Amino acid sequence: MRDERLDRAGVTMLLVRDDLMDPELPGNKWRKLKYNLVAAREQGYGTLLTFGGAYSNHLRAVAAAGRRHGLRTVGIVRGEQHLPLNPSLAYAAAQGMTLSYLDRETYRRKHTDPVLAELKQVWGDCYVIPEGGSNALAVRGCAELPAEIDAEFDVLCCPVGTGGTLAGLAGGLTGDRRALGVAVLKGAGFLTDEVTELQRQAFGAPTANWRIDLDHHFGGYAKRTAELDAFVADFHRRHSLALDPVYTGKMLAALFDLAARGEFAPGTRLAAVITGVAPAL
Repeated sequence: MRDERLDRAGVTMLLVRDDLMDPELPGNKWRKLKYNLVAAREQGYGTLLTFGGAYSNHLRAVAAAGRRHGLRTVGIVRGEQHLPLNPSLAYAAAQGMTLSYLDRETYRRKHTDPVLAELKQVWGDCYVIPEGGSNALAVRGCAELPAEIDAEFDVLCCPVGTGGTLAGLAGGLTGDRRALGVAVLKGAGFLTDEVTELQRQAFGAPTANWRIDLDHHFGGYAKRTAELDAFVADFHRRHSLALDPVYTGKMLAALFDLAARGEFAPGTRLAAVITGVAPAL
């Protein structure tokens, strides 16, 4: 991708269109689910149970994957039910996903044994996939992406929500290449520990070739500012690509800002992973 703003900074950028991998399971959604689906089958599970907010792309993806592979799916949604269903939840339900709701306090404890035990009493013996899909198997799936890029690059960049994609991308890099994640949540310093632990579970030890930018969250998860909206609109005009403002919009806004501030040495070759697009886009 050519852009005079990057040219001025002496930086080049490759857009990795992982969002085009599959219309129902774009980008990191499929990569995260790939080995989890294998494990569910091998362990004899017929039901996938997972978690998400009311606008979760992860719930959509799990619902579609379950329909495609003949698995029952249960989506545990944060908060109260609101009817009619929004487009994301309506899509999940149309794929056959059964939706259930947890109050926000219980939802915060969804990973604990007591809450999981209660859910399994209701829904039976399920293969549980964490919110956002990030676990050791998801990391393994994401680690396959770097080898698929048939162009030279120095820094592989992605948005960071739960940390699984960054953990995998960094683990799949070779040589002196590095990974840069852009946190889309406010106060996301904890993600460093999350990515470290995910890499430990997936690879036995964390790698030292990644970092997380914490300064381009634009107010917090799923929040937007006039500055972000202006960047996303301008990017669409320049490059005919509609960015998801929750994830990829923030990542690319961060990369352009960092480049303008001279954070990348002249000659740096960036590869930015387009992990998906918003359903509305």
